[in-house]
Amino acid sequence: MEQTISPWLLTAIALLGGAAIGFALARLLPNAAPSRTQRQLDEMQQRFDSYQSEVVTHFNTTASLVKKLTQSYQEVQEHLAEGANRLALDELTRQRLLAALQAEDGGEKRERLTPPKSNEAPKDYAPKAPDAPGTLDEAFGLKR
Repeated sequence: MEQTISPWLLTAIALLGGAAIGFALARLLPNAAPSRTQRQLDEMQQRFDSYQSEVVTHFNTTASLVKKLTQSYQEVQEHLAEGANRLALDELTRQRLLAALQAEDGGEKRERLTPPKSNEAPKDYAPKAPDAPGTLDEAFGLKR
């Protein structure tokens, strides 16, 4: 029985010794894998930061251009209105030109939709008189 304990004891000691040596080597040797991972993480963070910066710049430029476009459109509308006031031959022509400019600008009033008179849900069938045949009746729609 003593012979069977010896190989098990040697195996356990070798395993513990290997674990201790592996732990010591892991602590003492420079950590290559974590620094590589850290470099990759830093690189990804830098790329993400530059992407965010590009997005912010893009939208700021777009907002500025849209603002300029709106101002230019308003200036054109004002120029046309002044031209209509100054160049129209008579009052009727002037009023028609100004009305046309306001209509293009969206200045005309739109008709409002009126809400339904009842809150009852719409029916998915045709209403009928109490004594009339329904739409699924065989004689519906036939003349007698």
